[in-house]
Amino acid sequence: MQLIVGRIGKPHGIRGEVTVEVRTDEPEARFAAGSVLHTEPAAPVKGAPAAVADLGELVRVPEQLTVEAARWHQGRLLVAFDGVYDRNVAEALRGTLLWVDSAQVAPPSDPDEFHDHQLVGLAVVNPAGEQLGEVARIDHAPASDLLVLRRPEGRTALIPFVRAIVPEVDLAGGRVVVDPPEGLLDL
Repeated sequence: MQLIVGRIGKPHGIRGEVTVEVRTDEPEARFAAGSVLHTEPAAPVKGAPAAVADLGELVRVPEQLTVEAARWHQGRLLVAFDGVYDRNVAEALRGTLLWVDSAQVAPPSDPDEFHDHQLVGLAVVNPAGEQLGEVARIDHAPASDLLVLRRPEGRTALIPFVRAIVPEVDLAGGRVVVDPPEGLLDL
């Protein structure tokens, strides 16, 4: 399964460095020099070139990019990839998603920490065992992570992923126990 770890943003400078919107809790490990990241080109952004001419050839997003160097600058991660040495090539990468295979990622050492792919698809039940829906995805909000619950009637509900509301995650049993305050699922 693909684990998205970042999205390439705009170029930084003229030597091919790019900003990366980080989507991982471990950017130092994922973007370490020598790390190989798979790519998934995004749809062209309105007003941004889909590809840029470089010495008469069309620049295409490679299937993999190797991190040459990474550094933090004013709160943003700047990454240099092997083979991307000018601003035009870096511009062609804008919007590209960066991912790793979940099989290559070690499970978290903390028993209360989970990767998104472990939670998506789990049944959501209340403490009495009554079916509430299924985890559709995880949204990473500033205050806390949110379980996006797909309700049986097709609606979605957002559940803060905090112990007071989500007292149990049973990966082996394929379920998440949620004890929502009154009205939370009606929002």
